[in-house]
Amino acid sequence: MYVIDRGLQSTRTMKEFEEGSVKFIIRSKGNRKFEEIEPLLDAEKSLKWDDWEVLKDSKVKLYTGNPIQNKRGKQHYRQEKVETVFRLVVIGNQRTNREFWFLTNEFNLSAKEISDYYRKRWDIEVFFRFLKQELNLSHLVSMNKNGIEVMVYMTMIAAMLLLIYKKANNLGFKTAKRRIAMELRDMITAILIIFAGGDPGKVFKT
Repeated sequence: MYVIDRGLQSTRTMKEFEEGSVKFIIRSKGNRKFEEIEPLLDAEKSLKWDDWEVLKDSKVKLYTGNPIQNKRGKQHYRQEKVETVFRLVVIGNQRTNREFWFLTNEFNLSAKEISDYYRKRWDIEVFFRFLKQELNLSHLVSMNKNGIEVMVYMTMIAAMLLLIYKKANNLGFKTAKRRIAMELRDMITAILIIFAGGDPGKVFKT
């Protein structure tokens, strides 16, 4: 399942996903032009949870712009309807009065599950931001599945050790990260000196 932000709005790409049996959920712009084919929301039953309410759940057909050149050679776009059927889910927050539009080709999930998928996407984004900014996972050494899993697991183990160290020593996150790095460096250096037949006590004076 691809869960995509508003950066992708191409109806052609969504049509290609559908033709390739690729399931997706895309956050759509609120002014999207569409033709409603069939409502999926029971008008007599409102679907609500917490501050959220499903405002629309329908089968729709979307429009796409086809480039056309006029007689003067200038290019403009003509809106044409794509015959592929998609699903439009609109949820609203009663507290903030905000609406969120989602387009998908998944018809078996509930409207709430569609919104939950998108919310989990943000949880993943926050997690990877933590890995990149706080633990310096700036690039992937390996691009195959096993290599990526090893890197992520190693980084998560380091994160847990760091949080344990932070809590045990009652430190701030940045101080804990700096101190644990220094202590690990000294410990590894001492181990290497011992393996080389030396005395760490002559290097580290206490």
